[in-house]
Amino acid sequence: MQKNYKLFFLLFTMLSCKKASAPPPLQIKTFYQEVITSDDRKIITPEEAKTYHVDTHYQYKYRTGNSGHYKYNYDIKGVNSKGDSVFGNINVQKKYGAGILICDTLAEIEINTEWISYGKLKALDKKGNEYHLIVK
Repeated sequence: MQKNYKLFFLLFTMLSCKKASAPPPLQIKTFYQEVITSDDRKIITPEEAKTYHVDTHYQYKYRTGNSGHYKYNYDIKGVNSKGDSVFGNINVQKKYGAGILICDTLAEIEINTEWISYGKLKALDKKGNEYHLIVK
């Protein structure tokens, strides 16, 4: 009779235990964007404001974010393919960025940038025009 109680207890325990399901995957909330746009330089979000940093020893105006995910803001100047002078402001994250150039006619041109060397960038506008820029 004692075996029946043990068997009953064993069956009860096995049936009453629920199978643990795997926890849902972690969703990491972040304010980092994968792609920089020219509008990013206009507004600093409240999340970015928490990490806003200025350091006069470097060429950037300011940076936001945390180690490995910094976004830098630079004033730039350079020339277009015709040799005309341009200047503007960009945001860069890692190797790529975007911003606005102003040419002699004071027209604003949206550009996408890429680092090509220390302090030097290559930029393209939506029409495919190329610009060679340096950080001020």
